[in-house]
Amino acid sequence: MFVDERCWVTKHSEVRDYLFMYERIFPEILGKEDPETFYWPASPSSGGSFDNPNDPDRGDVHYWKVWHGGRPFSEYRKFFFRYISEFGFQALPSQKTIETFTDDPRDWNLFSYIMEKHQRNYGANGKIMNYMQQTYRYPGGFSDVIYASQLLQADAIRYGVEHFRRNRGRCMGAVYWQVNDCWPVISWSSIDYHGRWKALHYYARRFFAPVLLSCQEESWMTQEANMNRQHFEFEKSIHLNVSNETLAEKKLTVKWQVRNAKARILYSKEKEILVPPLSSVWLEKEELPDIHVFEEYVSYQAWEGETQISEGTVIFSYPKYFRYEDPKLSCTVEKNKITVKAETYAKSVEILNDQEDLVLSDNYFDLNGDTKTVEILRGRPEGIRLRSVWNIGEPLPVNGKNRL
Repeated sequence: MFVDERCWVTKHSEVRDYLFMYERIFPEILGKEDPETFYWPASPSSGGSFDNPNDPDRGDVHYWKVWHGGRPFSEYRKFFFRYISEFGFQALPSQKTIETFTDDPRDWNLFSYIMEKHQRNYGANGKIMNYMQQTYRYPGGFSDVIYASQLLQADAIRYGVEHFRRNRGRCMGAVYWQVNDCWPVISWSSIDYHGRWKALHYYARRFFAPVLLSCQEESWMTQEANMNRQHFEFEKSIHLNVSNETLAEKKLTVKWQVRNAKARILYSKEKEILVPPLSSVWLEKEELPDIHVFEEYVSYQAWEGETQISEGTVIFSYPKYFRYEDPKLSCTVEKNKITVKAETYAKSVEILNDQEDLVLSDNYFDLNGDTKTVEILRGRPEGIRLRSVWNIGEPLPVNGKNRL
């Protein structure tokens, strides 16, 4: 199941040199320079000497079946590593970053020579499209490809991190690959070469928050629905969990709702819970056998007193099949704040300015037919553009400039 990752050292002399560096020279130097910091010999490692480096029961592992192996995001939930120190998923950088290496619209095609030369993993643009066809409608243009790829990346890492945090005690940490880039390229980074944040970096602020409410749902996404065998039976359920990484006990109110695509509440429930410090607490699993997978979804929130500290939504079909309604997104800008309004359920709302260099307190968030105000941390709110998953697959504009 796990590969012995000795591929980077194949000769006896390389093994000797590797062990000499990482298990003798480096520990001796660090023991003198920084004696208070614990040293770990390489990654992945089960303690050293190439003793089954990717052992899920010892040390840290690298896991790439999602992405390199083409497995679905829910594959993470099959594993309970002690510590996962490398996993990742690729996405395109922003349009404005791409324009720094080509401003020719003929190059704005995922399989063009320029785009494939600016790819860190040979053949990986095809991997992106493979995951995209499983999840979203066919993109209406290159801008859709960029947006959808970033949502795929963000959700892939979210699936993993939320699962590992729900199993705190067994898994004690997760580090995704990677944060930044050394050149403008399609890669695993969450911040591109020019400092523009991809969707993943905003998601990471939420799924790495000190207190996290997450949902382990059962749906088509987790059970790999086969459309050629439709009318199959599958489980529809939610299992909420609160992970508390603080040193204080948390008294929270957890609320969840079943809503239709207009975001109208059809059913709701809430429960008060105590979450000890440095712990993970499950709520009761909720079966939802009658939920309409194409037109209904679940929203959930954690409240500490009068403050909402965590939230999310989950659907039960593939996103490409869900019947989103036009949320008619709009926004107002007042000083350093942007307030976005949706009239219906809006998934992964993106806020961009004309230079695509805004850094906000939050972005790529869900709205339940309501509003959200975010703070501008960097950039000017000029030429604001909004979109959500509802926009993926819209017809190409008449002038054809936004092309795949």
